[in-house]
Amino acid sequence: MGHKVHPCAFRLGINRDWQAKWYAEKNYARFLLDDIRLRRVVEQKCSGGAVARLEIERPGDEVYLTLYSARPGILIGRGGQNVEALKSDLEKVSGDKIRLTIREVEHPELEASLVARSIAERLEERIPFRRAMKQATFRTLQAGAKGIKIRCGGRLGGLEIARTETLHQGQMPLHKLRANIDYGLAEAHTMMGRIGVKVWIYKGDIMPEVKEKSATAETSEVSQDT
Repeated sequence: MGHKVHPCAFRLGINRDWQAKWYAEKNYARFLLDDIRLRRVVEQKCSGGAVARLEIERPGDEVYLTLYSARPGILIGRGGQNVEALKSDLEKVSGDKIRLTIREVEHPELEASLVARSIAERLEERIPFRRAMKQATFRTLQAGAKGIKIRCGGRLGGLEIARTETLHQGQMPLHKLRANIDYGLAEAHTMMGRIGVKVWIYKGDIMPEVKEKSATAETSEVSQDT
């Protein structure tokens, strides 16, 4: 089951939260298509901004977008020009008022989507795939990850037959629900065709909070027993 289920969707509501936070009964289909269009615009316009993820909220008639980026300065631009241009493009696509917030990612080496995108960019620069995978693995483990798995598939090395290469270091408990596992997917467009890059990063376990009894409750129990 660990190889067939999306690691993030498998843990929704347990140790991960939704990236689209809204509820609708009548306009569900319209909002869903609107979210897809917004994500496509962000992917096209912010290709150089190292966007890790996009969160969408719909309180009332407005749309709140939160961009998590490793390069927020590129997205903001000089005097906020890039932000205003991106906001106007998003409002044209959505038709609603957009409130855009950009937040910085503190550790981009621990974001699976950014690691996959960096490997894909190096493959497009004709860097050997094994070297790109080993360098990304070293940086991620140095940043504090407990395990990483990278899988590249396609015409690797310019060969005629497509194949898959996997690099795995550290732990990767895909079946454990409390495991904090991030997953990212990217595509490299090379001269020999597309090469898919999948990245799993294991950051550790998220233990449930243990609720301790208050001192007043303990004293009341003692008084009742006496």
